[in-house]
Amino acid sequence: MNKTATTFLEKSEDKAADLKHRGTINFNIGKYNAAVKNGKHQFAELPMARERAKNIKWRAIENLDKYLEDFEMNLIKRGGKVLWAETTEQAQQEILNICREKQCKTVVKSKSMVTEEIHLNGFLEQNGIESIETDLGEYIQQLDGEPPYHIVTPAMHKSKEDVARVFAEKLGTDPGLTPEQLTLVAREKLRLKYVQAEIGITGANFIIPEIGGICVTENEGNARLTTAFPKTHIVIVGIEKVLPAMTDLALLWPLLATYGTGQKVTSYNSIFTGPRQDGETDGPDEMYVILLDNGRTNILQDVEAREALYCIRCGSCLNACPVYKNVGGHTYGTTYSGPIGAVITPHLKGMDEYMHLSFASSLCGNCTEVCPVRINLHELLLHNRARAVDENHTSGGENWDGMAGNRRA
Repeated sequence: MNKTATTFLEKSEDKAADLKHRGTINFNIGKYNAAVKNGKHQFAELPMARERAKNIKWRAIENLDKYLEDFEMNLIKRGGKVLWAETTEQAQQEILNICREKQCKTVVKSKSMVTEEIHLNGFLEQNGIESIETDLGEYIQQLDGEPPYHIVTPAMHKSKEDVARVFAEKLGTDPGLTPEQLTLVAREKLRLKYVQAEIGITGANFIIPEIGGICVTENEGNARLTTAFPKTHIVIVGIEKVLPAMTDLALLWPLLATYGTGQKVTSYNSIFTGPRQDGETDGPDEMYVILLDNGRTNILQDVEAREALYCIRCGSCLNACPVYKNVGGHTYGTTYSGPIGAVITPHLKGMDEYMHLSFASSLCGNCTEVCPVRINLHELLLHNRARAVDENHTSGGENWDGMAGNRRA
């Protein structure tokens, strides 16, 4: 067993025995489950909506090369710039080059799992550039020196008392502040950063090739401020986020809202199609989009695993998973936790080092049941397990076929 797997098991044992953690998570996920149940009522035929969404993502992934080229062509037509990054290091260097060209000292960024994936904040700080999270949950986690706990709700594991403690320690506020008062403190601090920052960085929920657009979904408005005030907007997005047509948003946006937070539609849904055009009164002077691979083509070339690229990062599989709810998001030691993380991380970061995540599952199938785009997550976990055995990443005993009593071919 490698060190990564050993660490996972040790942390899992500790966290599973933490009753305070369990109480906080069960409370927060309980509120989520109630909201999602109500949100689903907006769909007259929910099974059909999910099937349509899966077909949309199937078409996007099966024609990914064409759609990405179309996106690049159409964004360039409107003055945007497209960069391609095969690895974390390439993406970091592209962003650093832009920052140095703009003599950037401060970056504001909206919530983005891809920027977590490439460890952008730490990289920029090592190069003398301040990087500020503007999503409230991400801001709390940044102040506390922790990565996000959850794909959608980064500080899900913290109670209001925990947040008050973090603000008191890092910002010198009264430790007895209410959630509303804490939010006002964060707003005051962050609004200064929007006007100081030379560059704003966002991720993207979807890529729309036909208009050269990227879509950002949020509830706080911080992404719009991140793209409105700084003179340069950088988008970093995984290549799998493509949708075949703009009309697909009519289905995917409500599905993401319902399964992500239980809403009918997220508060702010924005489409960015390039820098400020002639006659427009706001927007950045320049817009860059970095299309990130970083192991995604490993999933693409595995025909059985390819379905994992349909994921829209709603986080519903995490909330449904009994393992995640007991061991917590940080225990995984990866950017993407829960069932979807257990499926894709071995492909993104190496089967040998991270295969243990695919074995850390009860295979109850609840993740598949709740996925809005009907990814067969539990079957993909089994696929990863089979690959781990076939590639000799497991003990010899795993290689035996119990049914026939013979070794696997």
